[in-house]
Amino acid sequence: MAFPHPSLYFLFATFLLMQTLGDAATCSDCFTHSRAAHYPNSDEKGTETGECGFGTFGATINGGDVSAASDLYRNGVGCGACYQVRCTDSNHCSDKGVTVVVTDHGSSDRTDFILSRRAFAQMAQTTDASASLLALGVVDIEYRRVPCSYPNKNITFKIDENSNYPYYLAFVIWYQQGQKDVTAVQLCETQNFGCKLLDRTYGAVWTTTSPPSGPLLIRMLFSDDDDENWVVPVNNIPGDWKPGNTYDSGVQVN
Repeated sequence: MAFPHPSLYFLFATFLLMQTLGDAATCSDCFTHSRAAHYPNSDEKGTETGECGFGTFGATINGGDVSAASDLYRNGVGCGACYQVRCTDSNHCSDKGVTVVVTDHGSSDRTDFILSRRAFAQMAQTTDASASLLALGVVDIEYRRVPCSYPNKNITFKIDENSNYPYYLAFVIWYQQGQKDVTAVQLCETQNFGCKLLDRTYGAVWTTTSPPSGPLLIRMLFSDDDDENWVVPVNNIPGDWKPGNTYDSGVQVN
């Protein structure tokens, strides 16, 4: 009886190893098992007091399909990230689930997400199933990171109402797009081209004391495990910026 040459065993083992590594490389598309609850109030949308600092925007962005996150909050780095979340009970839950934006920090009963009531109900197959899910309060889920997409919306800077022109500047980034995190922000003078790194005070709020005078440019570093790149807006923030105003960056990120 003839036996295969040892080199064939080696080639076969190499093939299996490469296939395993390939599967691991694409595991960014894999789902992670966890649990989710919903905000215990009558408001179907999110909260206006979320720890990301989005304010009323955090309650209405993405049609109100928003969520608080526990570990995924990552000291504010996770603010603005999007996740596909779907419950796993085949009697009530759809295969699609719901895509939510992280706008708050929190956990409940070993959960990774606390969804708005609207988002929680949208994981169901039917209206009746939505009522059943909401009555359960906490369900088993699976989730994965997905790109954020806001058609016809550019990244926008909202000047925080607590800013004090011209001595103190605080802002949040609206409509964060793509699948990377904003891990650093630079404030640059458009006249002298000097830049300095800003502090993440909390959540998605970036601040600086004694901001330079004149028009300002905000550069953002978008990062993931494999790559990072600086995004430079087309539009500047005017030199006479005002607390509460929003300024369109003129750019989108895939």
